[in-house]
Amino acid sequence: MSGNAPRRRWIVLPVAALAVWALARGCGPESGTASPTASPTPRTSATQPESGSPSPSPSATGLSGSYDPADYASEVRTRAQQAGVSPQLVMAVLYNESYKPHDPDLERAWQRYKPDAAFGIGNMHRATFDMTKRGRDFADRSWEELPDDRDLAIRSTAWYLHDLAAQLPSRWTGPYTRDELLALGYNTGAGNMLAFARDVSPGSQARSYLTRLRDNWEKAGKAVDAPS
Repeated sequence: MSGNAPRRRWIVLPVAALAVWALARGCGPESGTASPTASPTPRTSATQPESGSPSPSPSATGLSGSYDPADYASEVRTRAQQAGVSPQLVMAVLYNESYKPHDPDLERAWQRYKPDAAFGIGNMHRATFDMTKRGRDFADRSWEELPDDRDLAIRSTAWYLHDLAAQLPSRWTGPYTRDELLALGYNTGAGNMLAFARDVSPGSQARSYLTRLRDNWEKAGKAVDAPS
């Protein structure tokens, strides 16, 4: 019996989060009252252009849980170039991180039950975002904005990959490409990335992430090469 209790809690939590999400979105087409937990007006590149920002993609102002990372190819190319990383790598990471819905209300509802949850289409944790933004032109931005601002999520993803690349040695013994190591670092942290570079075997989660990256690699390349 004790082995079933944790399983029941894991079932209850997502259901409760979805219930909160439904309430946040309103109970139907006739619901005209604002939710008491409604988030502030999103600070997006579509409504508040910034210097050096790409033109917002057509879907940037109507965010939904289901999305195609390829719709943000323009943002990916711009932010990857600014950070000095491969746009194909950034796009592949976004495909890897698209395994769950990225509806802003749903992300916030789930974060109420799991405070250390990740935000945005790059699935970035608060500590990583706060570390990545230091000294950069988005240093005044907040982690809480990531669900609403996908360009900000792409920008922070690209710069985090940049910071991981700065930690890689010039040579390594592991059987991975530079981009594969950076993706593994994105998923598991810099310390694990350096261990994999020394040919330490990844665990099952990291192996699964690497498999998905390789599966998404060609698709990511086509997405960033296609004209917007």
